[in-house]
Amino acid sequence: MRLNSYHLGLLLATLAACGFAAKAIFAKLAYRYGVDGVTMVTLRLLLVLPLLALFRLYQRPQTTPLIRRDKAWLVLLGLLGYYLSSLLDFLGLETVSASVERMILCLYPTLTVLFSAWLSRTAISLATRKALLLSYFGMALVLIPDLQTAQAQWQGVLFIAASTLTYALYLTWSPAVIQRVGSMRFTELALGVSALAMFLHFAITRSPQALWVQPLPVWGYGLAMALFSTVLPLYALSAAMVRIGAGKTAIIGSLGPILTIIMSMQLLDEWLSPLQWCGVILVLAGIWQVGKRRH
Repeated sequence: MRLNSYHLGLLLATLAACGFAAKAIFAKLAYRYGVDGVTMVTLRLLLVLPLLALFRLYQRPQTTPLIRRDKAWLVLLGLLGYYLSSLLDFLGLETVSASVERMILCLYPTLTVLFSAWLSRTAISLATRKALLLSYFGMALVLIPDLQTAQAQWQGVLFIAASTLTYALYLTWSPAVIQRVGSMRFTELALGVSALAMFLHFAITRSPQALWVQPLPVWGYGLAMALFSTVLPLYALSAAMVRIGAGKTAIIGSLGPILTIIMSMQLLDEWLSPLQWCGVILVLAGIWQVGKRRH
């Protein structure tokens, strides 16, 4: 049976959510071989660039020159997004479980609402404030059991919280640039800036040998992350939004934390306590309410 455009959009949005949800799983599996977060992010971006170039061959190139202001924004947003946010996230994953990491990261819509209200100097409605409080209370329930067991996890949680903060800034400032530049062109250029920044970071802090000595499974997980959790989901997400709109795409994307939790239970043997599951429900309920009022 041939899919119509709407159902194809739903399928693409679901596949994108699955791909993004698997990112932390690939990272945790790679960490079992002793690779560190800096090397893993570098490896991911090193493999992303040729994949982007390959996909670019099948697209009509955009030749409209960028104005100086957009170039500056692309540099800033590239540094915030796939460089700083990804680096902080992967450093946090060294000590924090994939499930907890995903739950912290999924708070970025709530921070985006706060940043947008702050920048536009508009008040946040009472209903939205209640939804934000619900999400943050739920996150406290998710974090309390883990943070009571190991002090080292506090550092990881702070890294991931900082990653969420930088990603929310990236999402707050990027829509205006995307409107002028185009969605996929923006993503590809921002990824290029991020990759250059990460390669410079790696060159300053690591020896090139640290990359090439990684065992084959680490390269395999890096390739899987680059293809299935970065490039393909980005293109699928863009295609889904064209077919079903940003609102429905975002709602389907909110399934990501649940997908990560399920995968982490099956592949990493990471299990949440009943109290944490209650927190998960509260967080997702709050985020859904925030998202519903934004679209």
